[in-house]
Amino acid sequence: MQITAAMVKELREKTGAGMMDCKKALNEANGDMEKAAEILREKGIASAAKKAGRIAAEGVVESYIHGGGRIGVLVEVNCETDFVAKTDEFKKFVRDIAMHIAATNPKFLKREDVPQEEIEKEREILKQQALNEGKPEHIVDKMVQGRLEKYYKEVCLLEQPFVKDPDKTIEVLVKEKIAQIGENINIRRYVRYELGEGLEKKEDNFVEEVMSQARV
Repeated sequence: MQITAAMVKELREKTGAGMMDCKKALNEANGDMEKAAEILREKGIASAAKKAGRIAAEGVVESYIHGGGRIGVLVEVNCETDFVAKTDEFKKFVRDIAMHIAATNPKFLKREDVPQEEIEKEREILKQQALNEGKPEHIVDKMVQGRLEKYYKEVCLLEQPFVKDPDKTIEVLVKEKIAQIGENINIRRYVRYELGEGLEKKEDNFVEEVMSQARV
């Protein structure tokens, strides 16, 4: 199939990849736009892994306030150069991360941050649940490990499905952005505040509000 300049342009606009990379991917995919985009994504994630060790000391601290001040997030996301940090593309990416944190309230950045005592406590709870369900003891440990993986996806930011695109995790989103801009990116730290948190108050589903807005 002949690869036209219009096809290359369309793929470039869709993925943000370079013209030559788009042309190569389209040739490899025999003109299939979706397949070509997937090829670029896979190659991009692979190349992003090579950049992961590079120092990222620039970046921005972004804020996101929802619901007239009911939920607030501050997040620091680093990149390698001040030039990239000042681009609208990078700022939008960081804002998306802040909005996601507002919606999902992750307790930890990555699974390595979860205290061992909390993991053991969760493991015991999951084990007891499995036993209460009448599961044979010889398969309980495997079930617990599987449910523990699900727990990490719930509480660790990098492992959560992105609220705007649940088919990819935050970690994959970061790797795709690294591949797109050609610099290492690191979500360094964040803090999330919710009005009245820890106080007795009427239950309002602020999180669902944020998530519905994030999907718009």
